[in-house]
Amino acid sequence: MRVHPPPPAPAPPFDAPAARRLREGLGMTPGHVAYGLRAQYGLDVPPETVTAWERGVGRPDARELTALAGVLWCSPGDLLAAATTLREHRVARGMEPEDLARWIGLDPKAYLRMEDSGRWRGNERQTAALARVLGLGPRELLDATGRDAELAEVLRNAVVATRWQAYVRPAAKLLPMHRDHLEDVLQRLHAGYRARTAATYGRDDPGDGGGEAGRAYLERIVDHFWALARL
Repeated sequence: MRVHPPPPAPAPPFDAPAARRLREGLGMTPGHVAYGLRAQYGLDVPPETVTAWERGVGRPDARELTALAGVLWCSPGDLLAAATTLREHRVARGMEPEDLARWIGLDPKAYLRMEDSGRWRGNERQTAALARVLGLGPRELLDATGRDAELAEVLRNAVVATRWQAYVRPAAKLLPMHRDHLEDVLQRLHAGYRARTAATYGRDDPGDGGGEAGRAYLERIVDHFWALARL
């Protein structure tokens, strides 16, 4: 059975205008950049490719991006558009996956599988470490780890349950928030849902998810969460 190599990682979201501005600010030509990439990093990148990057025709891969940042005397993050995935945040900070995995307490191969799949499966401690090392706020972390749907499900379960306290720990595994603050937000979400469903009793069927007001509240549960969390 023939084993096929894994597909190449997608190129980071390159900021072409920023690359050109940085090069011109140093008084360099695309040829100078190409020479630096070859002499300093052993990358055979012709001047035409550098020009193509700056025109948005192509994008450097993660290794080329790191090398380009070195040649242009900037950080990799200066050459990236807004990062959204774990890989993009890591590359923007010039980190190797093995180093990031070690800092957050994960096996490098396990971390790379998560990064490649876009599905974060770390525990609460590892999630908090990931946010700390990459400097991600709760919203950025949630986007990067692809767990928006999981948070929405936890929040819906918390507000409709009799005991919202049972969902503090599942929510904490998704978000690096102070536990007291998280508990306060969940309690207020629960109270908000109960207030809306209680208002429907006697008019709508209480077995119908609390009526239209309750359903509308659940549909926007994540928005309500961020509004209360003020993050």
